[in-house]
Amino acid sequence: MAAPVAAVLTAVLAVLLAAAPAGAAGYRYWSFWEREDNAWRYASQGPSLTRPADGSVQGFRFSVSEDSKDAAKPRGEAGFGTVCADTPAEKGRKRLALVLDFGTPADAPGRESPPRPRTVCARVPADATTAEALAAVARPLRYDSKALLCAIAGYPKSGCGEQVSGEAEHEPGTRGETGDGSGDEDGGPSFGLIGGGALVVLVAVAAGVQAKRRRG
Repeated sequence: MAAPVAAVLTAVLAVLLAAAPAGAAGYRYWSFWEREDNAWRYASQGPSLTRPADGSVQGFRFSVSEDSKDAAKPRGEAGFGTVCADTPAEKGRKRLALVLDFGTPADAPGRESPPRPRTVCARVPADATTAEALAAVARPLRYDSKALLCAIAGYPKSGCGEQVSGEAEHEPGTRGETGDGSGDEDGGPSFGLIGGGALVVLVAVAAGVQAKRRRG
């Protein structure tokens, strides 16, 4: 009987581990995106190296992310034709549609309030980089000593790619507040409830093992 009991215990422990919050750290930063075939793709180069062609759509999103796979994409589906509709072409220059998504209050540092997302059409020299286009339409920009983009249009006022602990830093009115303390961020059951139920199962299994040993 030891093998079946061990299997049950292993399964229950697996449930506990799966339900536990990962607690992984993330970083608060501006991510850079390119829109191709009506889909956002994480840029393979930084904005200071990218020299997009006329008619390109580029996006920036401020959020807390673990890495590029976890990064939040810019919100909105506006294409080049919509963003640059009122900006006529000009010889020797190119037009780039920029989508600027300042993120959500939950991702904002301190007590800052993110501006509303917006789009802008930048008309710049034909050989301009995305960073140069951004500087033409979304000042003030802020960079750190390693040329990491820290702020667009002055947001955020401070900080640059800082690490954020796995524990959520909730502010009033942001994600993570459930009102009764019994749910997690998406309204589902908390780990405490799941863990408590699993512990009941463990106790029951242990009691059964003891009873069988006594009968044996």
